[in-house]
Amino acid sequence: MIVIRSMLLAAAAATLLLQGCAFFRGNYDDDFKQEDVESIKVGTSTRQDVADILGAPERVIQVHDQQIFHYYNYTLKSGTVLFFSRTNIVGNDLYVFFSPDGIVRQVVMGRQKPPPKLQFWPFGD
Repeated sequence: MIVIRSMLLAAAAATLLLQGCAFFRGNYDDDFKQEDVESIKVGTSTRQDVADILGAPERVIQVHDQQIFHYYNYTLKSGTVLFFSRTNIVGNDLYVFFSPDGIVRQVVMGRQKPPPKLQFWPFGD
């Protein structure tokens, strides 16, 4: 009886220890190529030119008399060991502002961030 109880306890402990490990990495949308962003010319490029270069925007924002194309991408890395988990997300944004007649007024690119590190320890760096 003691041997069976010890084996059941060992099996339960092994099950608890082995079931809690998972690692995940994901990307949402493509990175912006610097040469593509640089090819958008303020004052001459049109909405169609921007769509041809970068594709359809993630969002189209209307603010007063101007339209804004919003492009973004996200990279996620997550790890879980037992009940400890750590998730790092890095996002990059690009905004293209247009005049009422559809000509590029301004191109604003968020500061490019390095890809996230996969970290196991959940309590800081």
